[in-house]
Amino acid sequence: MSLFAEYSAVLKRPEHLLERSPAQTDAFLDFLLSVSQLQDIYYLWRPVLTDPDDDMVLELAVAAGCRYIITHNVADFCGCLQFGIDALTPGAFLRWMGERP
Repeated sequence: MSLFAEYSAVLKRPEHLLERSPAQTDAFLDFLLSVSQLQDIYYLWRPVLTDPDDDMVLELAVAAGCRYIITHNVADFCGCLQFGIDALTPGAFLRWMGERP
């Protein structure tokens, strides 16, 4: 739930609302929560990354068996390769998806 709470707080900042109302943001977050899966994470190897909030994202990705972390802050996730996880920008991920057969 910690990551969801962080997403909620960030998306509700005035600079991210743009033309959307807080109610529209809440509706999107409700949808996101409805299609999400609760994943337990364990803190056995912290710290790996420079930002503890990024460590939480990496721990979640490891626990869930993810292959990718999609982020605009790829440089902050340089330690994720040791876990077999690639950090990609959204654009790079979409290009990779388009290249797949």
